[in-house]
Amino acid sequence: MAFEKEATLLGSKETFKVNPNAKKYTLRDNGFEETKKGNFQLIRTMDTNLLNKQGVKLKIVISDEVKQLKISITTGNGLRPVNIYNGDAYKEIREKVAFTLSDLVERGVLEKV
Repeated sequence: MAFEKEATLLGSKETFKVNPNAKKYTLRDNGFEETKKGNFQLIRTMDTNLLNKQGVKLKIVISDEVKQLKISITTGNGLRPVNIYNGDAYKEIREKVAFTLSDLVERGVLEKV
């Protein structure tokens, strides 16, 4: 998956972009870790049972110049994308994802488009 100016989760109607005021220290302050290539990534387990290693994960990667991003929800091992917006099976996970994304918007990391 390539970096884009705007990104949407699989099955979601909301689109996000990197806040133009976001800096590298803003990302670090909000839990993003710098990768070997200089990008910043945030990986959060969205499963309500923390002992479940197979739960889904929210993964946000922001480019090293802090202008583009990738956003996805994947299986526990990170290999396959998951659509949490189909049916009621992922209702609690949808709430956690919405809370996490709105928190990142409030903190000036992301912007809703």
